Amino acid sequence: MKKMLLALSLSGALLGGSVAWAEEVTASAPSEEVTTTVEMTAATSPDVQAVATPAPTEEAAAPAAEEPTLDTGDTAWILVSTALVLLMTIPGLALFYGGMVRKKNVLSTMAHSFVAAAVVSLAWVIVGYTLAFTEGNAFIGGFDKVMLSGITTTALTGTIPEILFVIFQMTFAIITVAIISGSIAERMKFGAFVAFIAIWVVVVYAPITHWVWGGGWLFNDGALDFAGGTVVHINSGVAGLVAAYMLGKRMGLGRESMAPHNLTLTVLGASLVWVGWFGFNGGSALGANGSAGYALVTTQVAAAAAAIAWLITEKVVRGKASVLGGASGAVAGLVVITPAAGFVTVGGALAMGLIGGVVCFWGITGLKRALKADDSLDAFGLHGVGGIVGAILTAVFASEFIMGDKAPANMMSQLWVQIEGVLATIAYSAVLTFVILKVIDVVIGIRVEADDERMGLDLSQHGERIE
Repeated sequence: MKKMLLALSLSGALLGGSVAWAEEVTASAPSEEVTTTVEMTAATSPDVQAVATPAPTEEAAAPAAEEPTLDTGDTAWILVSTALVLLMTIPGLALFYGGMVRKKNVLSTMAHSFVAAAVVSLAWVIVGYTLAFTEGNAFIGGFDKVMLSGITTTALTGTIPEILFVIFQMTFAIITVAIISGSIAERMKFGAFVAFIAIWVVVVYAPITHWVWGGGWLFNDGALDFAGGTVVHINSGVAGLVAAYMLGKRMGLGRESMAPHNLTLTVLGASLVWVGWFGFNGGSALGANGSAGYALVTTQVAAAAAAIAWLITEKVVRGKASVLGGASGAVAGLVVITPAAGFVTVGGALAMGLIGGVVCFWGITGLKRALKADDSLDAFGLHGVGGIVGAILTAVFASEFIMGDKAPANMMSQLWVQIEGVLATIAYSAVLTFVILKVIDVVIGIRVEADDERMGLDLSQHGERIE
């Protein structure tokens, strides 16, 4: 709990410009996906003569570490995975969200995903990557690689070029930000959204990424997050929920029809998201190997199981199994398996998908009513709830058969570490999102005027509309 309280103090440090409050990380990350080029030194000086017969008490010299080398197969797979993850946002998420809003807000909703790709790309290369993946302290990275300084074409992260790792991780940041837009659709100023995501990706996303994947405190505590249960889904879901509360409910909610204008777009978008998720989870193995293959299989199984579970639950509760429900269920399964994709067996993935489908259905129905928030397109119900369920179940289903010696030695201990990561992510994301939006609201306002909302954001914010 002490570390969670220290994590919250990061908000003040980031907003005030100081990072001197946190202790230094004393141990390098074991996996070293986040390191720069490994520099090799000579094992001995050329002036030192070889000793023919060492003294009996002298220990044998340790074998020299192998120098990391580029693997073209691994590189090719991450190149493909990068494109697949970007496909998840544009056009996948843009279509998925765009089809669920009213016709007068389609373009503005799709613009959120499109502009996220542009804004986050710049923020990531300027400062986001260095804060997430360079050595700093337990809570945030340093500034050694601002504007990707020092990353040469020969620099490696594992067996792939570091510059490729940069853009692969960039696509994760892009979709995280785009997911948030599902909670604020149909009522947020476009300029306010742009300002918010530019700040949020640096102040919220980058530090949490460092905690989990960049050698930070959750990484060192042994938290398991294969592809982004905490970093992407809980983070974005919680931010979306806070934003929904701050914006207030859409005009006419509960009195006027808010039915999706074109579910064809939504199903097409969900299909692209499903395909792209192979890059999201499979690419997180950072190589063309058995771990990537298992991640693909568990991803497919969990998505399929969750879709079926959702449809059955919806049939029982509402009397009909809807197409939108099937698409939402598949997304729920994809979210739930994300933190566990490379850690669980097929049986574990099947169980997680079934559980995730039912729980996320409750998340967008019973829980949503209880929270009384207008989470327009259920970003929290799918991603926030699904991410929480997946992160916790990862401790339950993590398998020695898959992970070998890296498997958790004690399930209950691992469960606490997972819960610790969930709670810290929720707290940090919620507090910082509130602060950022509050500042923007004071400066330029975050919600459109009533007349503009009635007109529709396509016309009021962009001067365009769909005929």
